[in-house]
Amino acid sequence: MNKQENRFHELKTWPELFNAVMEPNKLKRKTVDIRKDDRDYKVEDTLILKEFNPVVQEYTGRSCWRIVTHCLREQPWVPEGYVAMSICEISPDTMFC
Repeated sequence: MNKQENRFHELKTWPELFNAVMEPNKLKRKTVDIRKDDRDYKVEDTLILKEFNPVVQEYTGRSCWRIVTHCLREQPWVPEGYVAMSICEISPDTMFC
C-alpha cells in the first residue's frame, strides 16, 4: 500500500480570516477553511496560510501552517466545486495537532 505523500498548499488568506485562524482562545479559533476545490485537497495536506491585504493587493508578511484533518465535499453541506476542510495547528516538535 502506498502512503500518500504530504502536499503543501500556499494560500492567500484575507486579514479577518487569518486573524480568526490565529485566535488565541481555542474556543473561538477558526478550525474550518472553505475553499474552491481546485487543488484536490486531502487529509494530511499542509496549508500555508499567507495573510493578504486585498485593499493594497499585497501580502502582509504574516503566515501560519495548518494540517488538514478532514475534507467534506458533499452536497447539500458544501456547494458544488468547494471543499470544507477541518484544520488544526501543527506543533513544530511533533507535526501533530
